[in-house]
Amino acid sequence: MSESSEAAMPTVDRAARGVFPRNSILCALVVVVALLAAIRGELAAQPPAKGKVAEAMADRVYIGANRCGVCHLKEYKSWQTSKHGKDAWEKVPDGYRTDPECLKCHTTGYGQPGGFKDAGSTPGLKGVSCEACHGPGSKHEEVCKPLVEKKKLSPEEKKAVRESIFPMLPQNVCVMCHLEQRHKEHPKVK
Repeated sequence: MSESSEAAMPTVDRAARGVFPRNSILCALVVVVALLAAIRGELAAQPPAKGKVAEAMADRVYIGANRCGVCHLKEYKSWQTSKHGKDAWEKVPDGYRTDPECLKCHTTGYGQPGGFKDAGSTPGLKGVSCEACHGPGSKHEEVCKPLVEKKKLSPEEKKAVRESIFPMLPQNVCVMCHLEQRHKEHPKVK
């Protein structure tokens, strides 16, 4: 194209070749950030699910990730190398490992019946294991053991399996630790 023909091009054509796409991308990014902020605020404002879920989970006990790994070996191996599996406990400084505020997010089941008490008496519940997200596994193990050899489950069996684990809604699980800024300098640890 010659300079004279380019100069004669309408302004819209030049804008369409460069300015608008950049502005569109910037505008899209702003919209995405705004939506994420709105969702984050909405999820943070929602209380954890209670009532029927809490009642249903009351008779379950924590069994530890090793027992989950017996049937869910692929997931267990993946978890072992994840940040939840490796870092959630190991990167917590020694002085913080008895702080209730830290233990809520860096252990499994802290403050719950049968959950983490301390590293000596409940070592299988250190860190963020399967049951930190899926809930205590005893009922799931009980329901699933008789079904292990079956090739196909009936609709009733599938329902029983689904109901034997904690409903993983963001307000039940992730939001409890990941939307709160808990990492502050501990007054007792310098």
